[in-house]
Amino acid sequence: MENQREKDRLLPTSILIAAILIAGALIYSTGAKNIKPEKQNAQETAQRPSKPQIDDDVVLGNPDATVTVFIFSDYQCPFCGKFFQEAEVLIRKNYVETGKVKMVHKDLAFLGPESKAAAQAAECAKDQGKYWQYHDALFEAEIKDSQEHNGNLNKNLFGKIASDLKMNVNEFLSCFDSQKYAAEVEKDIQEAQSAMERISTPTIFINDKMIQGAYPYNAFSQAIDEVLNKK
Repeated sequence: MENQREKDRLLPTSILIAAILIAGALIYSTGAKNIKPEKQNAQETAQRPSKPQIDDDVVLGNPDATVTVFIFSDYQCPFCGKFFQEAEVLIRKNYVETGKVKMVHKDLAFLGPESKAAAQAAECAKDQGKYWQYHDALFEAEIKDSQEHNGNLNKNLFGKIASDLKMNVNEFLSCFDSQKYAAEVEKDIQEAQSAMERISTPTIFINDKMIQGAYPYNAFSQAIDEVLNKK
């Protein structure tokens, strides 16, 4: 009887904690006719129609790591910026830099022309071995700007980032102007459509385990540990 009362007392607390976690998982989704931010009960799904694959992506970390963290995101998405600031940096520190996992970014650039332009700019940076540095700088610039669809992600900014990173700016801009990586960005978008029933950003795959939403770091570390412990 005492055990039952204890369970009854703890149940509301567990429900409250679950509600807080769900409310905190913010995503951008194409579930509605018009793209808009919404709160989504983020689902972890063990298997999707297809698994993300490493093709010509720039791998961050130990290439021989058996666990891969795939991040589908959009540089213009505020919730992707939230994930980058609060979770991705810690995943890198605690799992990528220690050799436990490797990380791959996929361009789910679905919020308009600025998103695709930024994705192509980052792809051009990999020609000079600066993909991840450029990726980080784009997110930092957009987080600082804190607005969407306002023209911040433009050629002037892209050139400035390239200059700040000591890249050959002329070569970079030539790559960008030629739209050399337009098809690569579209391929990432198509890969997302094949791997997800509902397109949203950020979406993270830990091997084939999917988490959609800008959850706190602990949610991702727990999921990564679960996958690592199965190896």
